[in-house]
Amino acid sequence: MKAVVLITEGVWEAAVDAARDAVPADASIELLHVDTGDAEHVLEGAFSGLMGRGRRSGAPTALAQDLDQATAQLLDAAAQRLGRPCEKRALKGRPERVAVAAVEGADLLVMSRDGDFSRLGPKSIGHISRFIIDHVPCQLLLVWPGSVPPVSSIPPPPPPGHKPPHEHH
Repeated sequence: MKAVVLITEGVWEAAVDAARDAVPADASIELLHVDTGDAEHVLEGAFSGLMGRGRRSGAPTALAQDLDQATAQLLDAAAQRLGRPCEKRALKGRPERVAVAAVEGADLLVMSRDGDFSRLGPKSIGHISRFIIDHVPCQLLLVWPGSVPPVSSIPPPPPPGHKPPHEHH
């Protein structure tokens, strides 16, 4: 069995804990982090156009190195928390698409919710996670970071006769 744990800033601990507790000891585990690379592009744009002074030598490269180092530290922290042998992989690109492609051939993806944790419902899942959930080509273990909100947090149903906006004529 191969399990992939999606390491997402702010909620990764819950995914790692779930993998540690739920994935069999003889399974292989890969910790996966996907970076958009947006920060590097924003900085390059600022130096090349917005500031009007051309490219500042080394700044985007230094930022890329800092981001890569931060990612490596995050993956190291996740591996330490997991407490068992694992592979670590850092990729760049559109997180939802890169993550789905990266789990091809895996048996299980473990990931945390990344939205509004104050109540149950669809807003507890962000748009990137929603894409992954809808397209992942393997089994999925989706966990709550922190405590699970009570069932009473589900919003009340719409009043009788209410039509969703897309059904109005």
